[in-house]
Amino acid sequence: MVLHMVERNSYTYKLSEEQQKILIDIIKHGNFRPVQMEYTRIAADAEDCRIALYTSGKCLVQGKKASDFVLFTLEPLVLAGVGLGYEDVLDPDHSKPHIGIDESGKGDFLGPLVIAGAYIDETLINAMREMDVKDSKNISSDKKAMEMGRDLRKLLGKRFTVIKIGPAAYNRLYYQMRNVNSILAWGHARAIENMLNIIPSCPRAISDQFGSKEQVKRALMKKGQQIELVQRHKAESDLAVAAASILAREGFLRAMKDMEMHYKVKFHKGASPAVIEAGIDLGKKYGPKILLETAKCHFKTTDKVLKELQTGRSALGPEGNVVSKPYTFHHRR
Repeated sequence: MVLHMVERNSYTYKLSEEQQKILIDIIKHGNFRPVQMEYTRIAADAEDCRIALYTSGKCLVQGKKASDFVLFTLEPLVLAGVGLGYEDVLDPDHSKPHIGIDESGKGDFLGPLVIAGAYIDETLINAMREMDVKDSKNISSDKKAMEMGRDLRKLLGKRFTVIKIGPAAYNRLYYQMRNVNSILAWGHARAIENMLNIIPSCPRAISDQFGSKEQVKRALMKKGQQIELVQRHKAESDLAVAAASILAREGFLRAMKDMEMHYKVKFHKGASPAVIEAGIDLGKKYGPKILLETAKCHFKTTDKVLKELQTGRSALGPEGNVVSKPYTFHHRR
C-alpha cells in the first residue's frame, strides 16, 4: 500500500479508486483550502500541510503537520476505511472493548447540546468498518448522518446512550457553572455512568480533549471512578468515538426538526445571519423569553437577536444574563 516514506514531513501513498473517492469526499466536505496543482485530481491545504492526489492515484502529504493528517485522517478514514484493517497495526488496542464519548450542538446557538456514548469490541468494529463509520464532521449530509445514526442504534442494540441537554436545562447549567467545559465534563461523566450501567465490565472510555480530564473524573460517580479515562486530540479517529459523534449528531438533528415543528420556525445550525433571523422570528412570535427555551443564551448571538427585538438581557432574567467571555465557539458540523 505504501510506496515509500520520505521523511517525517513527507508521505506518499498509492490509493485505490475507492480510497481516492473517500479522500476526495473528505477534502470537499472538510475544513480544507482548495489549491490548483497540475496533474492532480484534487489538492488542498490543511493546517501546516498540503494534500495532493495525483491522476496516477498517488497521494502526497507534505508539511510540518503532515504526520497529523496521516495519523488522524488518512490512515483511519481512507486507508482503513475500506476494510483493510490498518488500525490493527496503528493501534493494537483500538478493537479492545471500550466506550467512545462525543457531543454535538456545542457551537450551535439554537437547539440542544447532545452527548452520546457508544461501545465497541472486536465483533462490533468489523461491522462499523462495513458501515463506513467515521467522524460525523466528515459525513456529507445531515440526511446521511441521520441514516447512519439509525443504523448504528440498530447495530448496537442497548450498547449506547444519548443524553440531550435541551436549551432550558443548558441555560440553567450554564448559569450555575459559568463554563461550557464544566457542562461538557458533567455530560461526559453522565454518559460514561450510563454506559457502565449497561456494560459494567468495560475498562476504558475515550473522548476528545476539551479541558482538564480531572473535571470529568470529579463528575464521575462510584462506578465511573474505576474506569480508565482517555482524553486526546482528534479522538474521532477512534471508531467508538466516531460512532458516538454520529449518534450525537443524529440526536441533535432530530431535536432541531422537532423544535421546528413545534415552534413553526426554521431552525438553522451554527450562529450565522440565518440563525439570528430565526431567533428574531421566535422572539416576535413568542416574546424574548422564548430564547431561554430554544437557544444557548450565553452566546453573544443572543445580544444581536435582542437588539433587533429592541430589548436587552434583563428581559430574560438571571439565566439569560450570563455571557461567555471570551466568545470562542465555532460551528461544528
